[in-house]
Amino acid sequence: MQIHVVQRNETLSSIANAYNVSVNRLITSNEIPNPDNLVVGQTIVIPIVGRYYFVQPGDNLSSIARRFGISVQELASVNRLSVNQALTVGMRLYIPPREKKEIDVNGYIEPKPPLETEPRIISRIGPWLTYLSVFSYRITGEGGLIPVPDQRSIQAAYLFNIAPFMVITNIKEDAFDAELGEAILRSTSLQETLLNNVVQTMKDEGYLGLCVDFEHLRPADRESYNQFLRRTKERMRKEGFTLSTALAPKVSGEQAGAWYEAHDYPAHGEIADFSVLMTYEWGWSGGPPMAVAPLNEVRRVIEYAVSVMPRDKIMMGIPLYGYDWTLPYEPGGEFARAISPQQAILIAARYRVDIQYNEEAQSPYFRYRDDEGKDHEVWFEDARSIQAKFNLVKEMNLRGVSYWVLRIEFPQNWLLIQDNFIVRKRVTRKNSE
Repeated sequence: MQIHVVQRNETLSSIANAYNVSVNRLITSNEIPNPDNLVVGQTIVIPIVGRYYFVQPGDNLSSIARRFGISVQELASVNRLSVNQALTVGMRLYIPPREKKEIDVNGYIEPKPPLETEPRIISRIGPWLTYLSVFSYRITGEGGLIPVPDQRSIQAAYLFNIAPFMVITNIKEDAFDAELGEAILRSTSLQETLLNNVVQTMKDEGYLGLCVDFEHLRPADRESYNQFLRRTKERMRKEGFTLSTALAPKVSGEQAGAWYEAHDYPAHGEIADFSVLMTYEWGWSGGPPMAVAPLNEVRRVIEYAVSVMPRDKIMMGIPLYGYDWTLPYEPGGEFARAISPQQAILIAARYRVDIQYNEEAQSPYFRYRDDEGKDHEVWFEDARSIQAKFNLVKEMNLRGVSYWVLRIEFPQNWLLIQDNFIVRKRVTRKNSE
């Protein structure tokens, strides 16, 4: 497949003709929300095997072959050229597909009304998920669990050989709570009660794995958290379950801050079967406008992680959403609105603004003025930003990727998953019964 960035005065017809595909195929595969009103800077994934390259000034077969990591002989052969043939600017060359990397793919889902939405979501993207992490069972100060309506999601997961994971959190009144975490982590008896409840629930509901997502813990609880995870891992091992954890995005072991200090990357790398790095929320709803997952910052986290954790235990977090900020931004003022990539495109089309691309962050953005005269700034994900993240996964040889959150529509992401990777399935008929 290939990513095309819309240029001024282009139409779907002209783009389709350039790649020898139908307009309808472009619309349906990308679920293009604005087919008659394309936006400059909008990305379109061209659904072909391999890709095309249009010769630029100064190109020759050798330079193009190096660029795409193939031999001159192969490039010439597939395009029916001689190895010494001169190229003309604008000539279209076919680049054959490369070997795909096998990865695991996790997706978080939040069951909430209408509950019939979850099976529909899972049925659309089920072939490209390894795990489905149901968010979340909240722990109580007595070692209990507050359940979620998860059965529709779990049943849908098994239809696509997806391993359902139960997520437990220290969320209280819709926020991660340090005191609640401390109550559990400093009492072995409460931990035993909690783990008994977790194991019984996993068996009753049909889960195959557990994700422990304790956040905003006190720094003093770092080793207590590690010990709890060791105890949890032993219970999971005995019961035949998999253990994963969620980690705040750290760039060093000494990184200060309430979200970071109790998360011990080396310990999680030793204990858990794998960990999800929450590499997003640099741009967040209460902060200033910026990319949600800027690649330069994501890279820093991954580089630290691979220095202290096994690469085959690292899942890179990817957001399926963006934010629309009202300007001017003021600390403590109006929160940004979460939007999907599809919504971002529609906003740009409605207000007739071009989409820009920040090369350092590898992220699209734009500004617009709404009908009430208020200025806005939007950062989101598109095919280019996702491909940049996939390239990092391959470069660092990670276990895979993890998405937050599956209710948000982003069709281009799943096209690129298919093009870049072979998604592993870890559910068999035996362990799904």
